[in-house]
Amino acid sequence: MAPYESDDSTTAAQAEELRAARRRKAARYVVPAAVLGVAAGTIGLVPAIADSGSPDLPEISAQQLIEKIAESDVQQLSGTVKISTDLGLPDLGGLESGLTSGATPSDGEGSAADPSAKLTELASGTHTLRVAADGPDRQKLSLLENAAEYSLIHNGKDVWGYDSASNEVYHGTATEAADGKASEEVPATPKDLTEEALKAVDDTTSVTVDGTAQVAGRDAYKLLIEPKQSGSTVGAISVAVDAETGLPLKFTLTPASGGAAVVDAGFTQVSFAAPAASTFDFAPPKGAKVTEGDSLEAAPEHERKSEEDLGKGLDGLNVIGEGWNSVAVLDTGAEGGMPSDAAGGDMGSFLGSLGDEVKGKFGSGTVFKTRLVNALITDDGKVYVGAVTKDALVKAADSGQ
Repeated sequence: MAPYESDDSTTAAQAEELRAARRRKAARYVVPAAVLGVAAGTIGLVPAIADSGSPDLPEISAQQLIEKIAESDVQQLSGTVKISTDLGLPDLGGLESGLTSGATPSDGEGSAADPSAKLTELASGTHTLRVAADGPDRQKLSLLENAAEYSLIHNGKDVWGYDSASNEVYHGTATEAADGKASEEVPATPKDLTEEALKAVDDTTSVTVDGTAQVAGRDAYKLLIEPKQSGSTVGAISVAVDAETGLPLKFTLTPASGGAAVVDAGFTQVSFAAPAASTFDFAPPKGAKVTEGDSLEAAPEHERKSEEDLGKGLDGLNVIGEGWNSVAVLDTGAEGGMPSDAAGGDMGSFLGSLGDEVKGKFGSGTVFKTRLVNALITDDGKVYVGAVTKDALVKAADSGQ
């Protein structure tokens, strides 16, 4: 829009008032229209953005908003986060909850309080978290489940995990949390999830500012991230960004197939005041079983593996395609794919019933689907995995790469 130019009879103050009125009028009509347009294609965005109105905020570009997120340096906060995850895994009498549960192994090894296992529960269902932070050395995350609570506390050099249901405690050090255990935890807050999503932004991505919203009583801009390519299972990612601090307040990922969000995580209450120091205090309760985390620094050299080493250990791993249509290919070297009825008996039939048999130039195989990530296991022992459709997996396998 061209800048407003006043005539001789219009003062500078009047011109500014007219500009402001035009912006307010445009916001009233354009923002709802944009919301309806996105909702028509991705229904799951509606509950994520319809918090309590659309505040009138200064205009901002997508690039400026991304920079605002990157420059955000919130050191102190406390609040409540609600996170819902629906990957669409089959129930099968609790199979989904079993696959994503952090329960202690039946052989008694490990600890129910180990964060690398416990927080994987966030990969399924709806959960409520309490979070608090006071600088880089003090953070707390509590997972509230029925009458029980799991807390992960970082205070100085100590990292504590406590599971009230089993009365078990996990104790590690800050070094272990930074280099080991913490890297195994799933993203749990809107900020974590947004940082992961922004890593995928490239030339194959459309990034726009999709109006404004209020989240947890805070004025926010809405950043909309969408794949430009067809074939991705990702429909759109909507991020509500705090207008003042740049902190992501809400993250919603909707699938290309529509329906409810695959991931919907947002603050329902947030404060940027410093939490009380006692928030981060912890001592093992009387009678609790305490498990000490292994020291990575003390581990023998041959037991320590870098990401590069782990990558080298996956023989035949390759990535084909680009952007949101990238597909990881692993050559297991084990021909035969899914167990046949003759070889696998009931197990072969059971596993086969969970997937779709497909054929192509590559031969034949089975596709296992969730609402976000799909995998094709071919009869010649290759595995194709990506956030892409079944047809895209077959096309990738047909490429012969």
